[in-house]
Amino acid sequence: MSPSPIEANLPKNIILIGYMGCGKSTIGRVISQQLNYPLMDTDHYIEEQTSTKISDIFQKQGEESFRNLETDLISQLLEQNIAKQIISTGGGLPLRESNREMLKSLGYVVWLKASVNSIFERTEKSNHRPLLNSENPKETISKMLEQRNPIYQDCSHLTIQTDDLSINDSAHGIIESARYFFSNS
Repeated sequence: MSPSPIEANLPKNIILIGYMGCGKSTIGRVISQQLNYPLMDTDHYIEEQTSTKISDIFQKQGEESFRNLETDLISQLLEQNIAKQIISTGGGLPLRESNREMLKSLGYVVWLKASVNSIFERTEKSNHRPLLNSENPKETISKMLEQRNPIYQDCSHLTIQTDDLSINDSAHGIIESARYFFSNS
């Protein structure tokens, strides 16, 4: 079966980065369906491979151990020379400079960005986000965004503010931008 016209100019991967609650998994599923590309959620993959929830990895082994698992996974994907996948990363995966370089080598990196209020609303009922287990999660989000936004910016080819965009509009914009990017690279 030949590739659909939408796939023809997308030879590499589309990688979604951003803080938790920005829509990476949700938008990634839509892009995956539209392009008929497999979706890899790095957090879910690590949980499956270790048979351990991320919150338990953080609690029992520490954040550094989890970050090592993320780096190992991205290294493996690069070594395997994977193509035509949608990769939704954990919010902290781009924190390491080596990870940022590997992500850019893997494909088109899109930073999904959202406001503190949007993130808080999207994550406040979640009990599986270890970095938000604090007395003032909104303040934690704000401080972490202040630290991470320049890192996300450094790593991305495109930034999409997801606050007021529908999931379908975000997915469509990413696909069109990726098509343009790959046709000119």
